Amino acid sequence: MVSEKFRHQLRQEVMGWQAEGLIDEELYAELARRYQFADLADSARNRFVAILIGLGSVLLGLAAITFVAANWQVLSKPVKVVLLMSLFAGVNAAGFYLWRPPAPSWQARLGKGLLLFGSSILGANFALMSQIFHQSGSVYQLFLVWGLGVLAMAYSLRLTFLGILALILTGIGYGSGIMSFLIPREVSGFQLAIAHMPLLVSLLGIPLAYWCRSRWLFGLSAVLIVASLEVNLLIFLADFSNYSPTTRGITSAIATSLPPALLWAYRDSLWNISLEKLSFDAIARNLSLIFISTSLYFFSFNWWDARDARMGSQIELSDWFGLIDLVFLSAVTIWAWWRLGFLTSNTGSWRLERQSTLIGAVILVSGTIVGVDAFGAIATLIFNILLFLFAVAFIRRGLATGNRRGFWGGLLLLVLQIASRMLEYETNLLAKAIALFICGFGIIGAGLWFERHLHTLNTNTLGSTHDQNNS
Repeated sequence: MVSEKFRHQLRQEVMGWQAEGLIDEELYAELARRYQFADLADSARNRFVAILIGLGSVLLGLAAITFVAANWQVLSKPVKVVLLMSLFAGVNAAGFYLWRPPAPSWQARLGKGLLLFGSSILGANFALMSQIFHQSGSVYQLFLVWGLGVLAMAYSLRLTFLGILALILTGIGYGSGIMSFLIPREVSGFQLAIAHMPLLVSLLGIPLAYWCRSRWLFGLSAVLIVASLEVNLLIFLADFSNYSPTTRGITSAIATSLPPALLWAYRDSLWNISLEKLSFDAIARNLSLIFISTSLYFFSFNWWDARDARMGSQIELSDWFGLIDLVFLSAVTIWAWWRLGFLTSNTGSWRLERQSTLIGAVILVSGTIVGVDAFGAIATLIFNILLFLFAVAFIRRGLATGNRRGFWGGLLLLVLQIASRMLEYETNLLAKAIALFICGFGIIGAGLWFERHLHTLNTNTLGSTHDQNNS
């Protein structure tokens, strides 16, 4: 399915070709039918209507909240409850009635706007119900319950935008409630949800992405899983007085190596799911490369000699029960790498392809260095070498495939490494100015050369295709 932007550009070109006499009216009509030029105006109008509906839904929500707030004190408790429940049920029922297939496009968009409005009302209902019945709680608890409610709506209606809203609300609840770990109190269900957020998102967010066939849902779920896992592991390592160096090393190695290993080996075929031209494998691999690049750049700084070497007591056995998420994701990672060896092997035996082998080696080396304190300052050198090789691999891949993102990503890593080393170590201003000048000049020159190389590559590809068609 071609994009709407391409169809707009093609229509402009075809109109110019017809005006110049390069094509006749019959060919123009065939192209217009094939690429549906007549629907372009309707698409633009529908987008405009969708924006108006979304804006109107937000204004309606604000108006309803303002009206209720103005008369809230004079209403009795039963009237308040009935009013809130009726508003929520009425808006969602109207939205579902207008949205349900097969509805015209404008009705479907209006229905989605009302459903989005209804999900906003759900959060307001939770807050006001707590106020009515004098139930106190933290803000993060409201966002977690609100996100769970919107998630239930997304599952029942199979709507991507509701799933995205649910993940955003859950992420806000997690971010605002993470401080509850640092305050000793009785363990509650909300604290357990915060502690096991990676597991919850894995079991609820990823299946929803497949159910809705949405790359955005999968990407947001993967980011939330990795972010919550990293934060939980950092909190696990925060109290140095209660952890031994061995425990700190193992946990640091896991935090460095587990997320990229899981993302790189992840395949849709793990769950025997066929999405018909829609795959989440590339998203997972790109996130893995981003994580590896970021971690290599972070560890390339010379801070290894400043690590705390205090001794502590061994971790209690009961504390390990809080790492159920770690066990689950580790098991999935091992399984994914086992399946990956068979998927990329044509002989039926377990064997990794070259690219996966190199990525696995980088992950393994990084985790080992981070987990062992004995490397000291040598770790900085190793990570700088790995970062340089990673940047060169990106640039080489971009040159071979004509991929701008790969080329510019590798060039950005290389420039960041050079500039960071010049700013980190004690050098005079003249040396820093020369280094920055070389980096700036190199970016401009490399960019111009790459664009010329890409133009030559595309020209050769078109020429070979033309020769094959003639033969």
